[in-house]
Amino acid sequence: MQSAFAGIEIGKRSLIAHTQGLTTIGHNLSNASVEGYSRQRVQMKAFDPIYMPALNRENTPGQIGQGVEVSRIERVKDMILEGRIVGQANGQGYWAARDKYLLMVEQVYHEPGELSVRSLMDKFWESWQELSLYPQEEAARQSVVQRSKSLMDGIHWQYESLKEIRSMLDQDVVATVKQINTYLNDISSLNEQIVKIEALGDNPNDLLDRRDLLVKNLSYLINITIENRDPDEFSIHTSGLHLIQGRVISPLKTVSDPLNEGYTNVVWEDSGETAWFQGGKLAGLIELRDVDVRGEIQKLDMMTVNFVDLVNEVHRSAYGRNGRTGLDFFQEYPAINNILGNYDRNGDGVFDSTYIFRVAGQNNLDPQQQIGLQGTITLSGPRGNITIDYFPTDTVGDLVERINVSGSEVVARLDRNNTLTLKAIPAAVNENPDFVIRHIEDSGQFLVGYAGILNASGAEGAYDWGGADAVLAFRGGNLDFAVAPLQHPAGWIEVNEAIINDPGSIAAGFGVNGRPAASGDGSAAIAIAALRNSPVMVGRLPSFDEYFSQVVADAGLRGEAAEIALQTENAIMKELEDMWQSISGVNIDEELGQMIKFQHGYTAAARFITEVDKMLDTIINRMGV
Repeated sequence: MQSAFAGIEIGKRSLIAHTQGLTTIGHNLSNASVEGYSRQRVQMKAFDPIYMPALNRENTPGQIGQGVEVSRIERVKDMILEGRIVGQANGQGYWAARDKYLLMVEQVYHEPGELSVRSLMDKFWESWQELSLYPQEEAARQSVVQRSKSLMDGIHWQYESLKEIRSMLDQDVVATVKQINTYLNDISSLNEQIVKIEALGDNPNDLLDRRDLLVKNLSYLINITIENRDPDEFSIHTSGLHLIQGRVISPLKTVSDPLNEGYTNVVWEDSGETAWFQGGKLAGLIELRDVDVRGEIQKLDMMTVNFVDLVNEVHRSAYGRNGRTGLDFFQEYPAINNILGNYDRNGDGVFDSTYIFRVAGQNNLDPQQQIGLQGTITLSGPRGNITIDYFPTDTVGDLVERINVSGSEVVARLDRNNTLTLKAIPAAVNENPDFVIRHIEDSGQFLVGYAGILNASGAEGAYDWGGADAVLAFRGGNLDFAVAPLQHPAGWIEVNEAIINDPGSIAAGFGVNGRPAASGDGSAAIAIAALRNSPVMVGRLPSFDEYFSQVVADAGLRGEAAEIALQTENAIMKELEDMWQSISGVNIDEELGQMIKFQHGYTAAARFITEVDKMLDTIINRMGV
């Protein structure tokens, strides 16, 4: 039987439900500007009637209702859209990092500008051209000295700028790893709280919003996937590995990598294994540091060491105004002091390697002549050795070009005397040193009797850097070779002090039959000036002018690609976030409309209670005995 006071109870439940609705509206409006907050909605349902089926009940028609109650307060969410936003954020983080730092790299080149290395080198060539016309003039020699010093200062500045960018990237990697670990710890703590609250039957909406925001921020830093198959264990993976599983996290850490100049390597804290990422800001930073900026430094080093080696090669064979010869114009520093290039690579006190940068043959070759030989040349490559086949109908020039496009880390050229020269280029992997020839082998006779580099054919006559005294494999054992330069020659090469102190030592002429050059002989100065457009093989590029054109173009194109990709990512993210706002964001007009509805409901419930109260008052106080 229904109580006389049932109306009061129905009205009370209505007041409570509409009060909860108003409170939720106020909560939404208060958090309208909070990032990641999802609007909440009160879900109401009719309270269970007095008489339920299968229970004892009076024989009365229908069910007697007992008002309303709040069943739950839920977030308005589109989980598929949430997944798309998380999946897209790592692309935005990756390209944002690349766009920022590639712009810095572009600015280092000062192109076009008077202070760029290219402009300074143009002035260097012009000074030698002028010296070839006036080899007896002191002013022309001073011009060579000053412009050479300016060029070296420009190269040093460019190297230091690129090195600074790489150091900034390394610091950013360390900071990003710390930020990732902070996010993981915060998500773990939230997971623990959420599981406890859900176990009580409540909806921890605000905690879920906070976790979703942390997950989105984490996705901006690294590529992640979310797994929520077990309601009690919220899991996040990256590249197939667990980052977090419920309360258990797999943190990252940074360690110094001696093979990468001491820059940090990102590893899993538990196993120490290297962590690999396919997207996000962290992947972009690591790629920029170890591929893009490292590559720019290697290109600058390659240009510098080839430039210095070629100028010194000509200058050593010429005579200064004071009759001095055999003098290097630029001061070079070898990576090791052993004249045979022997080096103790593993640090056990015994020579176990040979570091050779350049080796030249003994025979003069005609680039147009067919070699009439067949065989296979084997040279060191980025990962393992590269083979180059040659045939009797190939010309010397054909084979030189084939070596240069083979993908090996050794390039070939014919010097001014048409002798074959092999030079190392920077290594692609950190395990291998830059500017070190690691292997030369010929199954036939081209590098042996024809070019005059190796003593014998086949594996038994091969040069391999993995042992001491490897230069004995070269023809005669006293071949013209150069020991590998000190690391990053772009940072330390200078004009020879002897030339700065006495410009008369600048070798402008070759002389005749071993005699010093005449005062008006500018043949050596012409030869040095001609290096500007000669096929000198700066890495795989034929000339210095082509080197500068390609380096600047590559930097600009990479920057442009990053800018366009970032604009695309930003546009996609904006569209997704606008969709999210339309679904989950707080719309103040809509909330005010909901507020009016709950206000009217509350007012109606209060009026209902008042009327019930009047009825009860009549029964209790006005009915006589």
